[in-house]
Amino acid sequence: MQVSVVIPLFNEADSLPELMEWIHKVMQANHYTYEVIMVDDGSDDDSWDVIENLRSQYNALKGIRFQRNYGKSAALNEGFKAAQGDIVVTMDADLQDSPDEIPEFYDMIIHQGYHLVSGWKKKRYDNTFTKNIPSKIYNAVARKSSGIVLHDFNCGIKAYQLKVVKSIEVFGEMHRYIPILAKWAGFKKIGEKIVVHQARKYGTTKFGWERFVNGFLDLMTIQFLSKFGKKPMQFFGLLGTLFFLIGFVSVGYIIFSKFVDPLTSITNKPAFFIALTSMLIGIQLFLAGFIAELVNRNAADRNTYLISQKLGW
Repeated sequence: MQVSVVIPLFNEADSLPELMEWIHKVMQANHYTYEVIMVDDGSDDDSWDVIENLRSQYNALKGIRFQRNYGKSAALNEGFKAAQGDIVVTMDADLQDSPDEIPEFYDMIIHQGYHLVSGWKKKRYDNTFTKNIPSKIYNAVARKSSGIVLHDFNCGIKAYQLKVVKSIEVFGEMHRYIPILAKWAGFKKIGEKIVVHQARKYGTTKFGWERFVNGFLDLMTIQFLSKFGKKPMQFFGLLGTLFFLIGFVSVGYIIFSKFVDPLTSITNKPAFFIALTSMLIGIQLFLAGFIAELVNRNAADRNTYLISQKLGW
């Protein structure tokens, strides 16, 4: 199979028939063998009924239905697990991503050897203040911190070599930073392609202001995990040792001062409280590192989701 198209969706019943027909036309025109995996993230409209109806028309369509809403990262992660094509293309279900882009993505992955190609919506039809400006800030921070030169980390349409999606785990809200996860997994040939961004035809956006705070927190999480995810003791242990040494040196200074001047009151010196606080912080950080090591070595699978139905398998 040449192409897997993974589509996470939540309450997009109106757009699905048009999207599936569009994808089918592109695949037929380019003679691709393909599958379309729609992951219904706990929709409370008729999205799953629409998917079931479309399945009777398109044998290439497969569906996964979550029992409740988990988020876009969870939907992508399940779609990645199920994908079998030589390249995997992700796109949103709201018709703002164009399936006509797929052949160029295919060429960049298969013939030019890119591990991952991210779309860049150079001209956007989103609200300037609620989406465009915050996105520019996000992308600037992500570029600076990751060293990956992309204009739009969170663009919904991307293409991957199959081995890339099988090597990464997407959870929480980290779908925004999949290129960073891919680089972390050792896939460094990451490219970019300008794509057409279309105005939303049906429904309204599902994202609010809270996604901006979550996005920055997730970026910090990824940066921390990339350096210390497998060795948290190196981070917490280093800080803990540093604080403990500051406290220990302060205690030594206080004791020395007492010998020099026996009339000196130890508890009246700020250094006494600095010493106690530093030593306590040091011990706590050291214990945090030790506990993190235990959790890291013994954690159960954190990325499992309740799936109520599957279609096409």
